[in-house]
Amino acid sequence: MADPSSYRPRPGEIPDSPGVYRFRDEHRRVIYVGKAKSLRQRLANYFQDLAGLHPRTRSMVTTAASVEWTVVSTEVEALQLEYSWIKEFDPRFNVKYRDDKSYPYLAVTMNEEYPRVQVMRGHKKKGVRYFGPYAHAWAIRDTVDLMLRVFPVRTCSAGVFKNAARTGRPCLLGYIGKCSAPCVERISAEDHRELAEEFCDFMAGRTGAYLRRLEKQMAEAAEEMEYERAARLRDDIGALKKAMEKNAVVLADATDADLIAVAEDELEAAVQIFHVRGGRVRGQRGWVTDKVEEITTGALVEHALQQLYGEETGDAVPREVLVPALPDPVEPVQEWLTGRRGSNVSLRVPQRGDKKALMETVQRNAQQALVLHKTKRASDLTTRSRALEEISDALGLDSAPLRIECYDISHLQGDDVVASMVVFEDGLARKSEYRRFQIKGFAGQDDVRSMHEVITRRFRRYLAEKERTGEWTDGDEPGAAADPETAAAGLAEPPASTLAEPSASTLTEDDGRPKRFAYPPQLVVVDGGAPQVAAAQRALDELGIDDIAVCGLAKRLEEVWLPGDDDPVVLPRTSEGLYLLQRIRDEAHRFAITYQRAKRAKRFRSSPLDDVPGLGETRKQALIKHFGSLKRLRSATIEQICDVPGIGRKTAETIVAALAQAVPGGPAVNTATGEIMDDTEEPGQQTGSPGEPVSTGAPDERRGQER
Repeated sequence: MADPSSYRPRPGEIPDSPGVYRFRDEHRRVIYVGKAKSLRQRLANYFQDLAGLHPRTRSMVTTAASVEWTVVSTEVEALQLEYSWIKEFDPRFNVKYRDDKSYPYLAVTMNEEYPRVQVMRGHKKKGVRYFGPYAHAWAIRDTVDLMLRVFPVRTCSAGVFKNAARTGRPCLLGYIGKCSAPCVERISAEDHRELAEEFCDFMAGRTGAYLRRLEKQMAEAAEEMEYERAARLRDDIGALKKAMEKNAVVLADATDADLIAVAEDELEAAVQIFHVRGGRVRGQRGWVTDKVEEITTGALVEHALQQLYGEETGDAVPREVLVPALPDPVEPVQEWLTGRRGSNVSLRVPQRGDKKALMETVQRNAQQALVLHKTKRASDLTTRSRALEEISDALGLDSAPLRIECYDISHLQGDDVVASMVVFEDGLARKSEYRRFQIKGFAGQDDVRSMHEVITRRFRRYLAEKERTGEWTDGDEPGAAADPETAAAGLAEPPASTLAEPSASTLTEDDGRPKRFAYPPQLVVVDGGAPQVAAAQRALDELGIDDIAVCGLAKRLEEVWLPGDDDPVVLPRTSEGLYLLQRIRDEAHRFAITYQRAKRAKRFRSSPLDDVPGLGETRKQALIKHFGSLKRLRSATIEQICDVPGIGRKTAETIVAALAQAVPGGPAVNTATGEIMDDTEEPGQQTGSPGEPVSTGAPDERRGQER
């Protein structure tokens, strides 16, 4: 590991101008390429105190052994040079593009004497018209098969073409009318080229005029009683319309645009692109990106633009590029795109209308691509085994943690404090073992104290089950074991009806169901840093449990904290172990916040009338309808309440007592309309009901502060 100060440039040596810089390791391999508006300011950020650097940046500067730079005139030149160097050197610390396939294009070789329609992959060639990309090659062949009826352009290879010209006999397509057979001079080279240009025009979206011309020719043939020609034209029109149906219209103004969406987490990002030409989606592609460097969404978009258009020119760069976030600064990127196209390119974020709706569709595709990638990665047995081994090595465990439990605390400004426990066995989620807790030992917001309470309650249950089944050995029983808090946890899902391990009969109830807390984990993971880890370890120590490892995963920097350590364990960015810990932590957070939101929603829907025994939903509605609001019902006398049909005196007295004990929490707010209900309401107005939330604050406005 190198010390960055050993290769730090001397003061005043770095120029204060735009440029591109390269970090090299001790073997002179380029490990990172970056660009900057000011080289001096950017490079200075890498040579500050290592403790203040992002872990990924810290790993890069300690791996590097030297830095060099190249000065350029403008930021656009810096963008171009950065792209060239990334493609040339493939630096390990730059964003990595993992294209899941080489996407096929429909290509027309206009650079040949007799243009040919074919499927092409790889680098684009000069003089060839490309359409796509398509997700599958068979989609291109289906489209071409329909189009050849109307545009019988050559599709054969050079060898087949020369052989047909030598023998004077066309191929099968020439005999069935799907090739104009220029090989045997049924059509001249000029006419065949014109046919290929019409094919390209139709594929480029200029379909309306051509269809109208065919329909006119069909009508003329019918009037002249040339019914066979009219029938052929009718079938041609049908084939073209069928080909057009394969690409539905998504933008009514015949827009040419590319839409780019990004779905990301702390470690990876999925990029999806929709290519829209003539208002129709003509192609789609995507890739998964490793976030090897600390990077924003705007920077990811910039890298995606470099990947897409770095080797494109002319019409391959559309007039409009729609993105989820703009690079910072946006002007050099937009100028670079304009230079690639040769005319103005608009780079913007869609705000409303059809383009925003289509962007949402692209975003959903990106999200699904990221989920699919993670699912494939998690389902691989070899990958899971490697992840567990990496966790074991990093934490110094005796063996791989086959059962991992993760805990998270969730609340909203200290209200409705809950906790979750999720279980992963052999690297896979075991949802039947998930549990959730209400924090009851104290009121208010204290994540550390809450974590201590949850760990204590969970493992008291474990010790109690172990004691009840007689599994203690001499000298093993901890003195801290106490009666379980049976109301501490609620089931997230019904327990499984059977156990996966036949030998675990002591861990099952009489009916075969697994006991709630009978299985001990090899590793406890808490969502948080050193304070939460210390609280969890303290709870285990108080219970006398010393054979369960504890660690914490801090979300901000993805650092792994161990009890008693002053510094965290930083797993490598490409570590499968870090990826598994992140998935477990995120699942615990999801499960906790879902429970917390459900509790909050139930609290907002509550009414003081819910506590009145014997008062059903029908009579509650009758009371609110009679008095108009809960506030007027609270000020009513017993005799006035008795006037409501179905309400007797005894029930009325109970209602008055219940409402007297319930203290109003401020001005009533109808959360359906946002209207504040004051004291001057007319008697006929209804401000709320037992089934409608009435609160002193809109929950949606507070959701941003929940944890």
